[in-house]
Amino acid sequence: MEDQSPLSADEVLDVVDEHDRVVGQARRDEVYANRLRHRCAFVLARDDDGHVFVHRRTARKLVFPSLYDMFVGGVVGAGESYDEAALREAEEELGVAGLPAPVPLFKFLYETPQHSWWSYVYEVRCPSTVAPQPEEVAWHAFLTEAELERRLTEWDWVPDGFDAYRRLLAWRATRPADQS
Repeated sequence: MEDQSPLSADEVLDVVDEHDRVVGQARRDEVYANRLRHRCAFVLARDDDGHVFVHRRTARKLVFPSLYDMFVGGVVGAGESYDEAALREAEEELGVAGLPAPVPLFKFLYETPQHSWWSYVYEVRCPSTVAPQPEEVAWHAFLTEAELERRLTEWDWVPDGFDAYRRLLAWRATRPADQS
């Protein structure tokens, strides 16, 4: 019988303070159980036509199982940089080797009564043909921005990704056209 326990509970993460400075390390399950602040990378993946990779997380995910997400990515491991985590997570979740380095866009602190993590938002181009990890991704498609916008009110989204996407749209709105 396949193990149905949540994934990645024993992974070690850096614990950080309100200024994103490392103050310790803990296992991922301890980080979430005790609301310890840590780091995450969010990568918006687009195909050559500019469509956004959207997926539904598997039911075995430790955080936000079975919800939709417009980002690939995840926690930054102990001693790992945001940039390293962004590339690793994008290649793993999309099932594509040799991606270009994701472009860093901005960082923000995501905090709720249950969660606290520094979030770095990236963007990357990827091929339309992907092979997402079945342990991570239950369903996927590439959506146009208009399709994604329509789905925002129809589907149940991961709250941190939904927040990051809204921040991304606001960030883009403040950028000159040649820098967006």
